[in-house]
Amino acid sequence: MKFEELSIHEDLLEAISFMNFEKLSPIQEKAIPMALQGNDLLACAQTGTGKTASFVIPVLDDLIRNGNKGTTTLIVVPTRELAVQIDQEIQGFSYFTSTTSKSVYGGDKGKDWDEQKRAITEGTNIIVATPGRLMQHLALGYVNFSSVRHLILDEADRMLDMGFYDDIRAILQHIPPKRQTLLFSATMPPNIRKFAHQILQNPETITISLSKPAEGITQTAYMAYPNQKNKILSYIFSQPNDFESVLIFSSTKRNVHEIVRKLSQILKDKTIEAISSDFEQQERNDVLMRFKSHKTNILVATDVLSRGIDIKGINLVINYDVPGDPEDYVHRIGRTARADATGEAITLISDADIPKFRRIEALIEKDVSKKQIPQDIGELPQWNKGHGSQNKNRKNFKKKNSNSNSQYKKKGFKRT
Repeated sequence: MKFEELSIHEDLLEAISFMNFEKLSPIQEKAIPMALQGNDLLACAQTGTGKTASFVIPVLDDLIRNGNKGTTTLIVVPTRELAVQIDQEIQGFSYFTSTTSKSVYGGDKGKDWDEQKRAITEGTNIIVATPGRLMQHLALGYVNFSSVRHLILDEADRMLDMGFYDDIRAILQHIPPKRQTLLFSATMPPNIRKFAHQILQNPETITISLSKPAEGITQTAYMAYPNQKNKILSYIFSQPNDFESVLIFSSTKRNVHEIVRKLSQILKDKTIEAISSDFEQQERNDVLMRFKSHKTNILVATDVLSRGIDIKGINLVINYDVPGDPEDYVHRIGRTARADATGEAITLISDADIPKFRRIEALIEKDVSKKQIPQDIGELPQWNKGHGSQNKNRKNFKKKNSNSNSQYKKKGFKRT
């Protein structure tokens, strides 16, 4: 389906054409017509499927046709990176309109706070905010959201995992009850369904390829003890390849800088940088901009980049550590092969990580190929086939996650 087939305003179509968008993705094809009709929406789709356009386009169409006086739209997201990215996409889609937007997030300087306050008090049409920073503005009493008619919660599962349940409930008290609410989530555990039923009115429900990596991702793994992982990284990059843009995930901030140091010694012809939540916001923006423009070839990151960040052209994602949550694996490797492209994902599995990776394989319903490496690296952990069949593990995984004691149920939604 092409965008021209949608009943959207010609000014919006012109911007879509200017951005070289032609065909709708599956989530866009289902969500946009429903949202254009004014329905509430509960949408579940894997990362990298074009969710942002699914809510931005209907909102902009309404603002063009029915007026954009004051703050008409509030978009709440879990991270500052996602807030900035969505704001940039809004600016692209609204290029031929008079719509204004502003991202509101923490970790910045006093000047940025003043700019955010001015945008909120002067009635910027679309506010894209993280819950914590928005709560700070609300606490000071100058926020007026009485004109809001669209509320979007993006990456809702991540926000609840991060402990923002109470903040979101408090934010809802400042928004008119008569509104359109669109809730987008990459996963649909019981707590999200319960939350959705509390805030949505007769929602349309869409589910697209729940919890499965994109088909264009080639997934492989290497067995390795922790002290062998840097040697295996060296081996991977020593093989003939065309990796121009590589994203490496580590579960700890401490390892991020150690990996950069080691790789810088090995790959003299590559530009390698790190990014983590410890960085100041401007520093994070600069690092991401260099990576997006391919001035930085390899970026080593914590899970701060595992969700919602759309960086085109990433050829390879490496999981230096196996994530503890199987869903995080899907989000991490979803940074490559975006928008029907192809890419590669490699995971380094230690002996202690085997149970975690078995749960990942159960979730994605696929046995990831375990590659062999040269013997000079030393004795490696074994993928121990004696722990039961994959089919049994998958059955147990699904059974475990179908009840109220699922690993995704976060008691009290405490912050992490």
